Amino acid sequence: MTFSIAARCPTTGMFGLAVASSSPAVAARCSHVRSGAGAVSSQNITDPRLGLTGLDHLAAGHTAEATLTLLKAQGGAMIAYRQLTIVDGQGRTAAFSGDKTLGIHASAHGPGVVAAGNMLANTNVPSAMIANFATSITKSFGERLIAAMRAGLDAGGEAGPIHSIGLKIVGHVPWPVADLRVDWHDTDPVGELAKLWAIYAPQLDDYVIRALDPTKAPSFGVPGDT
Repeated sequence: MTFSIAARCPTTGMFGLAVASSSPAVAARCSHVRSGAGAVSSQNITDPRLGLTGLDHLAAGHTAEATLTLLKAQGGAMIAYRQLTIVDGQGRTAAFSGDKTLGIHASAHGPGVVAAGNMLANTNVPSAMIANFATSITKSFGERLIAAMRAGLDAGGEAGPIHSIGLKIVGHVPWPVADLRVDWHDTDPVGELAKLWAIYAPQLDDYVIRALDPTKAPSFGVPGDT
């Protein structure tokens, strides 16, 4: 009931993760990114603790594969129900699908990017996402992640309709520079997320500037802003 893509942008050093599901508010449980550390998706029958601990391991300098090994040990017998993807600080990737991962499931890797899903329409969905991400290098990082999600949906997506999606991106400050969610939409959560990104993306850097030095911040451009 989930498919996702996690990546490191080689140009900016940003980490990002996009995830979609038939369940509501999927990003609240499955999406974990940390500036300077990496990205972890904990999905299928989700244990968010694995995502949080995974980021701790990455921040401590462990590779994606080493972090996966640690998480599998931490998960104990319940790890059979988990699906994980990891991108580390150097863009190395790892993925895992336990024996009890639901339905058709698969994962795929590219340079600095990994995609995976469960209860999929077919096993080609993650590879379609990776292929789209690889060919969209002229787009912004967020746009590339959303486009990859759309490519996964076009390749079949989940066996049933998706209803929620989220996009989280971290840069060089300790908070997410983008954390956009469509927690429920009846027909097109990916399209709704793309609309949100189109509104937010031109303001992304401005919000960082306002936080770091309000004296250098551009105006808000709204009524009452002097």
